[in-house]
Amino acid sequence: MQFPINLNLDGRPCLLIGGGPIATRKARQLLACGADLTVIAPEITEELRSLPVTIDQRRYAPGDLVGFRLIITATADPEVDQQIFDEAERLGIWVNSADDPARCSFTLPAVVRRGDVMVTASTGGISPALSTWLRQQLGTIITPEFEAIAAELAAERARIHATGASTEDTDWRPIIEAIAARHGIVGFAIRTEAVVA
Repeated sequence: MQFPINLNLDGRPCLLIGGGPIATRKARQLLACGADLTVIAPEITEELRSLPVTIDQRRYAPGDLVGFRLIITATADPEVDQQIFDEAERLGIWVNSADDPARCSFTLPAVVRRGDVMVTASTGGISPALSTWLRQQLGTIITPEFEAIAAELAAERARIHATGASTEDTDWRPIIEAIAARHGIVGFAIRTEAVVA
């Protein structure tokens, strides 16, 4: 069983090894989260070249991982991925190898984003297709209105904090339901006993 976590990559050095279409997609995801991204690959798509990344056009070599906080590989070469995984394990750096769960110290979920609202689906790497299907289903439920709902709830949370009260003791369910209703979200079932912001 995997431990779910959201990483703050803003300004942190991350390394992407690979330069094809999959690497390009991964680069866009990392950059969207503010990563300081370096790419190492012998061949690099024009689209990837156009992104704000540091490019080192060559093959991976031992020692390349030093100084990075997170590694993503998209090499389509299990032998290279194994070398990268082994080095990352020795250095204590988290690594994900695209479509190669045996060489991952973490897996990536399928994501629905609506501003600061992020809902993920994961199968722990055993069935990316199911994760993608679940993301598509969730995307029909988590509509763009949730971005505005989250912003209003953040303002309400700040207002409560400004009074010196704790939001841990607040019954958020009726507040969320009232704000959601103002945005046309009615009957969205939240299967929890309590909601804590």
